[in-house]
Amino acid sequence: MNRRKFFTLLSVMILVVMTFAVPAFAAEIAEEGYQSSVYATFWSLLPPIIAIVLALITKEVYSSLFIGIICGAFMYANFNPLIAFNTMFTEGFISSLADSWNVGILIFLVVLGTIVSLINKAGGSAAYGQWASKKIKTRKGAMLSTFGLGVLIFVDDYFNCLTVGNVMRPITDKFKISRAKLAYIVDATAAPICMIAPISSWAAAVTGVVEGYDGLDLFIRAIPYNLYSLLTIAMIIFITFMEIEYGPMKTHEENAMYKNDLYTTPDRPYEGQDGEVSAGKGTVMDLVVPVFILIAFCIFGMLYTGGILEGENIIDAFANCDASLGLSLGSSLALLIIIVYYLVRRVLTFNECMECFPNGFKAMVPAILILTFAWTLSRITSLLGAKEFVSGIFEGSAAGLRIFLPAIVFLVATGMSFATGTSWGTFGILLPIVVAVGLEPELLVISISACLAGAVCGDHCSPISDTTIMSSTGAMCNHINHVSTQLPYAITVATVSFAGYILAGLIQSAWIVLPISMALMFITLLIIKLLIANKVQA
Repeated sequence: MNRRKFFTLLSVMILVVMTFAVPAFAAEIAEEGYQSSVYATFWSLLPPIIAIVLALITKEVYSSLFIGIICGAFMYANFNPLIAFNTMFTEGFISSLADSWNVGILIFLVVLGTIVSLINKAGGSAAYGQWASKKIKTRKGAMLSTFGLGVLIFVDDYFNCLTVGNVMRPITDKFKISRAKLAYIVDATAAPICMIAPISSWAAAVTGVVEGYDGLDLFIRAIPYNLYSLLTIAMIIFITFMEIEYGPMKTHEENAMYKNDLYTTPDRPYEGQDGEVSAGKGTVMDLVVPVFILIAFCIFGMLYTGGILEGENIIDAFANCDASLGLSLGSSLALLIIIVYYLVRRVLTFNECMECFPNGFKAMVPAILILTFAWTLSRITSLLGAKEFVSGIFEGSAAGLRIFLPAIVFLVATGMSFATGTSWGTFGILLPIVVAVGLEPELLVISISACLAGAVCGDHCSPISDTTIMSSTGAMCNHINHVSTQLPYAITVATVSFAGYILAGLIQSAWIVLPISMALMFITLLIIKLLIANKVQA
């Protein structure tokens, strides 16, 4: 899309918003206790919808997010330019960057970028690539190895996204696996894996928002019913062995295999950074040891913030941990030890190690920019009462539809997570409502699982999701390419999951629901494969 068409589309969208929304903005702005006149109405969802639609149409994420922020700020201020401008910065950008959780994630990003730069400069990545090329002989092997590493790193999805992508990228590049496919595998083994791992930052977050029950016990009992997460994992295995590709992903994979084009689109946001992977003096151990150090210290950092040194057991320490602080503390300490390790090994000089700091920061600039915009849009959307609007819809429909409640919860959680870009915020709002409805034990477990599954699903599909952004970063893939190629796959799994939750509400037995859902997933993919084959023959 050229620049003229983009601005024409933007002007039309803004005009439509103003035409239909201005009558709703009649209230005067109060100096104290101000609340927008569109608070907790449908209009509160408009800014993220505008950002998402623009990003998918224009394939440009920065301006799309920024336009969404501007629209949200103007709606919050009842189209008062001065208040809108002030809100955009004070309640938006500045508040987002002043948030301790967000700052911890940014520190973790920069530190991890530096560690990756160190590993590449030492030659660890090149040595691992040479070793893996002797062990991994096929494209299937490369994809399954990436999947396996993602399953092993189950402690935290942020850590998973960046580590798996950076470690496996040289291998997938060698076997001509597109960056979009790598990003999908990384994303599909991040949040879905963490959401079914009892010892993870996600389990800790869920445990912390369920009051009046043993949160960890509910989380564990909900795992067999977490259809979206389980079916996403199954789908990776199915499409790998069955060699199924469809939607935009098919184009990306064909370009990678037959044209040696890993990107498909002209945009190369990380162009040149692959050249940093040099032979160096390193061996395979110069990748394995730093990654092991990083994993060990990140886990320790999370346990430390959860009070492991104060006598808490491991499960309670994970339940009470601050994942953002733990990852930043653990990764920073790991960075220091890795530098010492390379200096002792004499594969890098001190000056070479210091050169990796700005290089690592530069590598993470795209992710930092997108995250900053996404966090700001999320804060503006919160000011408009989007979460209250969605939760109000749910509360109004929950009481009379008990049998279909899991399916309804799944849809509501998916929509809310997609619009806000946060799965944690989604289940943080909806789980207390689900618990308060007063359901019988098994239906409560199913509904909790549906809420968690929907939160992961919406997060998976959303261009403004932090884990989606980090998956693109770890795979060094254009962000919109990742979103557009992943979306058909995620929608396929979501459709089967929705059918599974309807069945779960009726049968209320994981031993029946999960096998049927798995079989339905396999049959759906088989039908898709046959349809694609018939289309090619025609």
